[in-house]
Amino acid sequence: MEKTEVLGSWMAHRSAGESGPLVVFLHGNPTSSHLWRNVLPHVSDQARCLAPDLIGMGASGKSDIGYRFADHARYLDAWMEKVVGDGEVVLVGHDWGGALAQDWAARHGDGRVAGIALIETFLRPMRWAQMVPQAAEMFRAFRTSGVGERMVLDDNLFIERNLRRLVPGISEQDLDAYRAPYPDAASRLPMLQWARELPLDGEPADVVDRMVAYGTWMGRSPEVPKLLMTVDPAQGLASSEIIAWARENMSALRIEQVGEAGHHAPEQVPDAIGQAVARWLKEEIG
Repeated sequence: MEKTEVLGSWMAHRSAGESGPLVVFLHGNPTSSHLWRNVLPHVSDQARCLAPDLIGMGASGKSDIGYRFADHARYLDAWMEKVVGDGEVVLVGHDWGGALAQDWAARHGDGRVAGIALIETFLRPMRWAQMVPQAAEMFRAFRTSGVGERMVLDDNLFIERNLRRLVPGISEQDLDAYRAPYPDAASRLPMLQWARELPLDGEPADVVDRMVAYGTWMGRSPEVPKLLMTVDPAQGLASSEIIAWARENMSALRIEQVGEAGHHAPEQVPDAIGQAVARWLKEEIG
């Protein structure tokens, strides 16, 4: 892992490949660049791949910030400026990493973004009514003062329960890789805050505004190839209704199904995801 000083702290990243287009892989909650370990080998023979750990996550530094969406975007901007520079970049994002990728693209889309590939991410703001009852109950609990802290900071729910449940058969070695950045309650704040950033029925308003803005850009940038990878069954962040919405509202869009998986698809079908990204790069970006 390489480390880059940013905004009084540092962000770590892993790299693979030496030539070709620059591709940046962004993870979400509660993972790290470890998520991409089995995806990168499929892409690195034709691209230079970088996978950073978001601030406060993975091997990156812990900063005295609120870990809001805007905070992550600010640190990502600083890292991109130092490591990527002012050249073209292809963005690949999962979960909140996909949201950050779209946000960065919308704010730097003037010739900087050569392509954007997404899986299991937030394409638009959501409503409570769209969530299955079990998920709605859990996210209401995350937003309840004291309750969310007990679930995430004290009990480490996202790793000890959610990852185990959503990635059947995940190894203890891989769980240890995801546990390592969070040895105590204070270190787990980024995971809790991500849960509270989910834009539902207009709140938090600033996150809703950013999603509306990047959704508009995704529809008005036909010069930028886009790949939306979907899983089976189509539900949650990639339900049939959302896929249909994407097809109607996103420009230059290619949709590819990558197989049977859940939300943390890069843990379950990394070969299919890596191959899909590699094909798309070769055929759409060159």
